[in-house]
Amino acid sequence: MNDALDTGWPEANQTYLVRSMAALKTTIRRDPEPIPAVVADSAAFAVRAPALQRVTEAFGLSPFERDLLLLCAGIELDPEFSTLCAAAQGEAGRPYPSFSLALAMLPGAHWSALGPQAPLRRWRLIEVTDGQPLTLAPLRIDETVLHCLTGIAELDRRLAAMLVVLPILDLDGLAPSHAKLAQRVASMWETAPGEAVAPVAQLVGDSIDCRPIVAAAAALLGMRAAVLSIDRVPASADALEEMARLWSREICLSGFGVLLVDRDEVVSTLGEDARAQARSFERLLERLPGPVSVCERERTRIAHRLVTAFDVASLPASEQRETWEKSLRRSAEGRFADDIGAVLASASDLVARQFSISRPAIEAIAAEAVAEAARFGMEPDAIGPIAWDLCRARVRTRLDGLAQHIESRVDWDDLILPDPNLATLRTIAAQLRQRTTVYERWGFADKSARGLGISALFSGPSGTGKTMGAEALANDLHLDLYRIDLASVVSKYIGETEKNLQRVFDAADQSGAILLFDEADALFGKRSEVKDSHDRYANIEVSYLLQRMEAYRGLAILTTNMKTALDPAFLRRLRFIVEFPFPDTAQRLRIWCRAFPSATPTEALNFARLAQLRVAGGNIRSIAVSAAFLAADAGEPVRMSHLMAAARGEYAKLQRQLTAAESKAWS
Repeated sequence: MNDALDTGWPEANQTYLVRSMAALKTTIRRDPEPIPAVVADSAAFAVRAPALQRVTEAFGLSPFERDLLLLCAGIELDPEFSTLCAAAQGEAGRPYPSFSLALAMLPGAHWSALGPQAPLRRWRLIEVTDGQPLTLAPLRIDETVLHCLTGIAELDRRLAAMLVVLPILDLDGLAPSHAKLAQRVASMWETAPGEAVAPVAQLVGDSIDCRPIVAAAAALLGMRAAVLSIDRVPASADALEEMARLWSREICLSGFGVLLVDRDEVVSTLGEDARAQARSFERLLERLPGPVSVCERERTRIAHRLVTAFDVASLPASEQRETWEKSLRRSAEGRFADDIGAVLASASDLVARQFSISRPAIEAIAAEAVAEAARFGMEPDAIGPIAWDLCRARVRTRLDGLAQHIESRVDWDDLILPDPNLATLRTIAAQLRQRTTVYERWGFADKSARGLGISALFSGPSGTGKTMGAEALANDLHLDLYRIDLASVVSKYIGETEKNLQRVFDAADQSGAILLFDEADALFGKRSEVKDSHDRYANIEVSYLLQRMEAYRGLAILTTNMKTALDPAFLRRLRFIVEFPFPDTAQRLRIWCRAFPSATPTEALNFARLAQLRVAGGNIRSIAVSAAFLAADAGEPVRMSHLMAAARGEYAKLQRQLTAAESKAWS
């Protein structure tokens, strides 16, 4: 719609409506010289016809039905209509329109206008009061229809309670790759055969990315878009039919024309509830006219409608970097005295190479990061780290319900490992930091999209520091670490484990968080010989995980106490395997020397003797903590006697006895 040519439409529409009502009043009064039918001025309505005319044509109203609708509108807008209705019906107590009055007073009257499938009642243009004879019941114009006639585009309140209206968005508001996709979607709808129902645009991707694309595609067609979450689809057939009918009406009344059904965030369920929800969704799509879009995480079959699928990928790193830089420059303008273009470019590169988030999120975070740096008088160099932390906080919520977040306080000095093993961990950190340079700038990703994920296996006995190694990586890289709860991932139902894993990896992709699959041999064991359907699907689970780990843009770490239990094919696809050996005496001595914080009071501790205890680092920490509690309860500093009692308790847990060599620690 050309807004420049349409600026005078509201006033012209108001004038047309008032003159139309004046003409109707002369008809009801039976004036000897009634006002002739109002003709729309071609200059005033060059872009848009008057609302009354558009409604008449859109719903196929006869002249009688048009006048009846106008009469109901007049009751709301002009007090004289109430007087006329009362006078025409001969009763002061009936100052309202009715079918009986309309049939008697309006020209071209026909009984078929009263039918439930006639336009006035089918499309809920007027409301008939229940409990009275049909011809005598008071009639009232629907509120949304009244707003439309007066020139106000207002979404029906019943739909507004279920839908989220998307803002009008032009292509400039999208990144280039998503703008091209919006054009493709709009073109698909626009070129649909005139009498055919437009195909459903199935957008496969994140809802945050899909919504702006649909809004822009709708704007290209001169329409507006609204979102319906799948959990708000009515369950009953009557409610479903009512919603579809109201939405069909909105296409003509309010300029809304594109409905996006959002299935992105639906939690997978089993049983009758899920099947009932799927049936309601399909029945709704059958009844919806006009352009419809469906947003979901993966392609699913949609029955009874032609479907065109579009993959909505996250913005490529180059577009994210460009969006970050533009957003930071726009937000920083006038806030900092010096030219900080190079600083903002560096900050953009920092966050773009790690996080994959939507354009609206980038713009919001950029504005917040710049505002925070300016508010606290920080140097421009602080903008990048602030934006990094804001990105972490924003994307963290997607994983919080799927995995356990681990606060990382361990640094490299806390790890007691052989030098080669520690060097391997530092190599993992280096590859994570430089993956954008190698894969994108140096072109390795152009050769193949496979095998770009970084995966590692940490193997070793319990308590040797495998989780600490993951914490040290997360702390060094300033990334979130999540432990995957196998109980919430593995399902006895066929196919559910893959869906759970997909949700974990999809949620983690935005932040590139470090994923820690603890006790991984339970999930990633050797693929078995196929003897029945359960064996076949168990092998599919392993294969699916292999593929997702290879494609994951972050780091996936598996820990196991039994390396030999893992599938050899799985081991071949791991980039790193790090052994966490049982510590020798020298390593145990270093662990004991770090076991007590500087604030802990100690007395006459012989760490060299304590190092004779053949226990792993995790057990050493448990002994140290237990001894500290014993000492605190006795009001004493930590002594060897407290450690002896704590050690005996720890050995009892391990179902071991102190050997003669170990007992020398207290001799």
